[in-house]
Amino acid sequence: MKEYRLTDWLPTTKKEVELRGWNELDVILFSGDAYVDHPSFGAAVIGRILEAEGLRVAIIPQPNWRDDLRDFKKLGRPRLFFGISPGCMDSMVNKYTANRRLRSDDAYTPDARPDMRPEYPSIVYTQILKKIYPDVPVVLGGIEASMRRLTHYDYWQDCVRPSVLVDSGADLLIYGMGEKPIVELVQKMEKGESLSDIPQIAYLSREAITPKEDDITLFSHEECLKDKKKEAANFRHIEEESNKYAASRILQTVGKQTVVVNPPYPPLTEAELDHSFDLPYTRLPHPKYKGKRIPAYDMIKFSVNLHRGCFGGCAFCTISAHQGKFIVSRSKESILKEVKAVTELPDFKGYLSDLGGPSANMYRMKGRDESLCRRCKRPSCIHPKVCPNLNTDHRPLLDIYHAVDALPGIKKSFIGSGVRYDLLLHQSKDPATNKSTQEYTRELIARHVSGRLKVAPEHTSDRVLSIMRKPPFSQFGEFKQIFDRINREEGLRQQLIPYFISSHPGCKEEDMAELAVITKRMDFQLEQVQDFTPTPMTVATEAWYTGFHPYTLEPVFSAKTPREKLAQRQFFFWYKPEERKNIINELRRIGRQDLIDKLYGKR
Repeated sequence: MKEYRLTDWLPTTKKEVELRGWNELDVILFSGDAYVDHPSFGAAVIGRILEAEGLRVAIIPQPNWRDDLRDFKKLGRPRLFFGISPGCMDSMVNKYTANRRLRSDDAYTPDARPDMRPEYPSIVYTQILKKIYPDVPVVLGGIEASMRRLTHYDYWQDCVRPSVLVDSGADLLIYGMGEKPIVELVQKMEKGESLSDIPQIAYLSREAITPKEDDITLFSHEECLKDKKKEAANFRHIEEESNKYAASRILQTVGKQTVVVNPPYPPLTEAELDHSFDLPYTRLPHPKYKGKRIPAYDMIKFSVNLHRGCFGGCAFCTISAHQGKFIVSRSKESILKEVKAVTELPDFKGYLSDLGGPSANMYRMKGRDESLCRRCKRPSCIHPKVCPNLNTDHRPLLDIYHAVDALPGIKKSFIGSGVRYDLLLHQSKDPATNKSTQEYTRELIARHVSGRLKVAPEHTSDRVLSIMRKPPFSQFGEFKQIFDRINREEGLRQQLIPYFISSHPGCKEEDMAELAVITKRMDFQLEQVQDFTPTPMTVATEAWYTGFHPYTLEPVFSAKTPREKLAQRQFFFWYKPEERKNIINELRRIGRQDLIDKLYGKR
């Protein structure tokens, strides 16, 4: 077991800064999460990236915003800027349930305390810093700011809000994964150069912006407030430009100012992603949390992330909006190096909880002809069907599994991330690729499932699934047959755990009633279920708020009232005696007596 000193973490206090012999800091990061020095935690990644550039960086995790603000003053002013990383989860999803009820815990906080971060840390932290140090630049990053870079619907306040740059007063916003823009930002600051042309940033201009030839000018914030269809129409441009190799600059006026969103960087190279993961993380929470449990860390401490990005493009998901749709994979050497580091952790017993990614089985997958990808603006590479240019070869991933399992100290590696079964069912024109998929499916089920395999059909209605950008439900049935057969052949008794969503745009009570009947027929009593939660910058959220699908501008129904949402959700739990009476009454109300008989038998 490796021994660490306090100076192996980035400093969090004046005393820790002095231990390093520093009398000035270049950058101070404020984090809404506890400080866990691990590549899964955004503040740690940005801190280590800046450190690798030779900068003196400190992190102030979960500062107290309700007292005399000493946490915001204790390290003084940085030479370059303050950075704000609001957290690995959106702060409002973290604090509230889908029904807007306050959660009782926060997984990213010591001992799961629920009161250690404000609502909208991006706004709260920035406003405090701007009052204390009005002349020091504040740079926003992380998923909360990334998803709020333009006019967006806010479910928790039930209103349309402008760019978070307007509400916070921050100087600059980095959207998406921030390693490359943060380095260029520092380099330009050091040289005293203009920052306005850095890719993957957004900023507010108080001067009139003359659009260039390729710029996309959105409907203004004020137009979106008056016309929901214009808000919906904006989103198509935002999503398409987030998922293109060569994207356009986006402009949106708000009041007398203009939000400028520069195009993103091209996807990272393998070497660039390796650099980010190979930095000298301790992989441990800061020593100041000694004796306290951080649930989010416990979930990932024995896991290893193989790649970034997701080309699924699910309508309700923000992964591709933040990480991009193009898969960026780590090298085998980098992955094995991290696995070896995990084996040296004090309480590691030989079991890796996850060798995965945003979707477990997309490692190394990309277009065979990259020139076609460069011209493409489809938000999904696998919906409505798998792109014929997509290489779905699972051999590189099998090679990783075999190499990891051969390492000393590894007893077993599990796949805890969600698996895309539509990729496992896809028939390529290449026989070798199809053979690799069959081998992967068997190896996954026989050797890498910890008793339960998570998959996400999300619904049973093909009409709803099409709006979700998910495959037809028949594919889940096909995969279940394969899963059951391989379990029988291998003498295993493992469970398939499907995830489902209620109240998604396009979903009606009748769809949920039929979901109950279909899942009963398949012998499932559902556990992993959730109500749709509208989160900023997804197709589903825009459809839910505006009532129009952003791509077609056709009307879409959404369950919105507490009664409508509860009526849908109850069908997940048809098997519970306490739900039976309400479900029967609801089915009678919507004229589906036939489904009562299918759920509960003829009476």
